Amino acid sequence: MELSDAVAVKSSRLKSVVWNDFDRVKKGDTFVAICRHCKKKLSGSSTSGTSHLRNHLIRCQRRSSHGISQYLTPREKKKEATLALANVTMDQDQKMVEPLTILNYKFEQGQLKDELVTVAKGNMDQRRSQLDLARMIILHGYPLSMVEHSGFKLFLKNLQPLFELVTFDKVEADCKEIYVKERQKVYEVLDKLPGKISLTVDLWTAADVGEYLCLSGHYVDESWQLKKKVLNFIMMDPSHTEDMHSEDIMNCVKEWDIDRKLFSMTVDSYSTTDNMVFRIRDQLSQNRFLYCNGQLFEIRCAVNLVNLMARDALDALLDITNKIRESIRYVRSSQLIQNKFSELALQAGVVCETERCLLLDSPSRWDTTYCMLETTLEYRRAFSLLREQDPAFMVSLSDLEWERAATVSSHLKLFLDVINVFTKSKYPTANIYFSEVCDIHLQLIEWRNNPDEFMSNVAAKMKGKFDEYWDKCSLPLAVAAMLDPRFKMKLIEYYYPQLFGNGSAEFVDEVFGYIKTLYSEHSIGSPLASLDQGLAYQVGVGGSSDALSISARDRFIKFDKFLHETSQSQCSKSDLDKYLEEPLFPLTADFNILNWWHVHTPSYPILAMVARNVLGVPMSKVSPEHAFSNGGRVLEHQDWSLQQPDTVQALMCCQDWIRNDVERRDY
Repeated sequence: MELSDAVAVKSSRLKSVVWNDFDRVKKGDTFVAICRHCKKKLSGSSTSGTSHLRNHLIRCQRRSSHGISQYLTPREKKKEATLALANVTMDQDQKMVEPLTILNYKFEQGQLKDELVTVAKGNMDQRRSQLDLARMIILHGYPLSMVEHSGFKLFLKNLQPLFELVTFDKVEADCKEIYVKERQKVYEVLDKLPGKISLTVDLWTAADVGEYLCLSGHYVDESWQLKKKVLNFIMMDPSHTEDMHSEDIMNCVKEWDIDRKLFSMTVDSYSTTDNMVFRIRDQLSQNRFLYCNGQLFEIRCAVNLVNLMARDALDALLDITNKIRESIRYVRSSQLIQNKFSELALQAGVVCETERCLLLDSPSRWDTTYCMLETTLEYRRAFSLLREQDPAFMVSLSDLEWERAATVSSHLKLFLDVINVFTKSKYPTANIYFSEVCDIHLQLIEWRNNPDEFMSNVAAKMKGKFDEYWDKCSLPLAVAAMLDPRFKMKLIEYYYPQLFGNGSAEFVDEVFGYIKTLYSEHSIGSPLASLDQGLAYQVGVGGSSDALSISARDRFIKFDKFLHETSQSQCSKSDLDKYLEEPLFPLTADFNILNWWHVHTPSYPILAMVARNVLGVPMSKVSPEHAFSNGGRVLEHQDWSLQQPDTVQALMCCQDWIRNDVERRDY
């Protein structure tokens, strides 16, 4: 419509606030409302109302968003999809302006969606935002000092000017506050557990700072899910002896009030930890907190054992692997030599068998050394031809060295496959270890018989470490295997004759005896419960519980066992008997042993208590990403390692707890 001769109309009847943003003009008999911002022409007739004008102002992109809320109807203001924000300018040099209502724009085919977002000043929660910032730092391992970085400050100020920037000291205090709250949650979880807790002990190093002891708790919860919680992360005093280290661990355990709930403790496969574990086990056994007199308490890390044996094999082969590294470096030293080597490989028929490239290993991971050996052995004939045709290639391996490299490579292949089985699950249950460890045992016996004295000595060194591990862990390994309904006692009866020959029946009976003892102690309650019963009996006849001697306590415990054993003989079969008499569960690829026991708990209530405690034992404490590492754990957060020990503990423990919580959420 051409409005060149239109006349502006002013009337006292125009009461609506929309007319503050529209000019009303008349051309002939037609009234038109013209937006003062985008000049769009709309109907200005009194019969058209003002709703269409109000809607246009809400959508008008050229209009300042200031004051839009006055045009919204009460219904629109109450829409559930509204979002409260503050209308502030993004220039730090300007003052914040008054609140506004903005649109949540969604562009679809050039049209703007009408979904509204209400913005209101004062809806920003300062305290919640501060704690969210602290949680973010904990979760992702960011440095605490980031809150004082100028770039972060500028970003945050422009993003939300209402947020009051925090200092290093403030965010550190917030992290500790979160730690206290999260610790209480973990404490309540541990306090209500239906079963026992198994511990793992790790040593972490921090550059230029020292060592930290990381204590973690492992358990099967009420839903039969295997869980892990970092409990403590404490700095180790280098002047402390093993006595003091054991006391440090016991102090942590008592702070969590879980000394009565401990089932086992997993440590590295080093003899240096023997005294420390012995002192802790002795203290717990004296208080009668452990099953089977603590014979199931000490667990050596299976992955750590395999890594130590792999290192023994590679140390013995060091001169040969160095020659192999030099050979690979020579081939890769120029494109001309690489082309020549490729021709020789084709001539030797190697290319038809493999297309793998020669790669150097990483000294920090022995699995890469295995890959280097395996690949180089495939090019053995090509290297022999290169030695014959290239005078500059001075490195060569004898036939005996090639054979020894092949033998060690086969050893490493077994170790690699075993570790992959142990680490394929984030939290592997204890039942999967027995057969793998027995296979290693059988192979070590065979390797000892190698006619090459060099390789026989290597096998003897590895077997020395393995025998020490077997003496301490064969019993819990066998008990865990028995609790697998796919195998029960059959797996033990299969492997032991191969390992021990004619004397195997004695070892099988020994395992079964421990299983019955463990079952019996679970069926009458923990030794602590038996002690309480004895105390109650003594008080009931008018005696004093304080006067009850150790010998009297032992007598009541033995009496409880007698009552249980005699009552068992007079009634129906035990859970254990019924479980062992039932047919084996079929072998399936997707079998979940914890789900099986969850379902069958009503059928075997006492044996299920045993299964909950035994299957929760961490037979390995090495995470998958560090499974083949030659070194220990390192505190990689440099900023964190420089903090006070109590701050480091708060950050490391909280990071574990928050990550576990995040993993359970569905984002």
